[in-house]
Order: sequence, then C-alpha cells, then structure tokens
Amino acid sequence: MSEDEIPSAARVPESSGVDLARVALRAAKEQAKAKGAAAQQKKQARRGGGLRSGARADGRDPLPLGAAINRLITERGWETPAAVGGVMGRWPQIVGEDLARHCVPLRYDEDPDERVLTVQCDSTAWATQLRLLAPRLVARLNEDLGHGTVRVIKVLGPGGPQRRFGPLRAPGSTGPGDTYG
Repeated sequence: MSEDEIPSAARVPESSGVDLARVALRAAKEQAKAKGAAAQQKKQARRGGGLRSGARADGRDPLPLGAAINRLITERGWETPAAVGGVMGRWPQIVGEDLARHCVPLRYDEDPDERVLTVQCDSTAWATQLRLLAPRLVARLNEDLGHGTVRVIKVLGPGGPQRRFGPLRAPGSTGPGDTYG
C-alpha cells in the first residue's frame, strides 16, 4: 500500500520540532507546579499547620457570637426547635399575663405526623380554659413560627402529690377533686 492509498483519517501526522518543544514545555511546567505545591505543603508543615488566614474573609475567620449561633442552628437543622424555644421564653407576651401565671409550656414534640406543644396548668379550671382557647392559640403560634409548626396543644392538668401509704392515710383517697387532672 502506498501513502496515497491510506485514508486521511488513519494517517498520523508527524510531530515537528516545534510541537515536540511545546509538549516538553507543558510537561516541565506541570512538574514545576507539582514540585512547588509539594514544597509549599512541606513549608507549612514545618510552621505547624495547614491553611492560614489571608487578607480576604473566608470560612475560618472569627464570627460574632450571634452569627455563629445562627450558622450552627442552620447547619444542624434546629430552626423549628429554636423558634419554639423562643416562644416558650415569650410565653407571657403570647398568651397574656393572666393565663401565663397558671399555664406553663413544658415541651415541644416534633414527629413527622404530629407537632405537639405540651402545656401544664395549675388547676383543672385553667386547663379547661386553655383547651377552649387552643385553636386560637395554635393560630397565633403559627403566625409567629410559620405555618404548621404547631398542630396540637396538649393540655395537662395539675400533677397530684405523691401518694404515701401509712397508718394515717386512707387508701384510695386522692384529695379535692377540682385540683387533680
């Protein structure tokens, strides 16, 4: 087969001296870059550490405390529990001073199906009052926290005293009925 019979796609162009020089230069630059990076790492290791701060801001710079806490809350996905905690701190402003004196938020449970705020009252009368106000209170809380944050308010009555058994106690007596559950 002669050179004329070889298809043009199958022909390999011969490298000229200029092309060989470009390839050699590119290889030398890559080697120098790798050698420089290795020397820089070795130099930093001798100084006692990795990256150092420069003139421009980056993720390693110190932050104000509020910004650092907000960043932590966002990274961990604690937005809703933190917001609910804020509501628990502002409970008297949300429900009113009178109701806040008798009803205290205990906890917030966030399951995929239910988002429940548990509130304990100091008497059954206040527990009944809070049960009647629960739909309006859920709407008010969701205005502050975002739609669907609280779906149910679970109202607990007062906790009774611990039962003690002894010679002066009548079995089965719990005390006045209007102050327990």
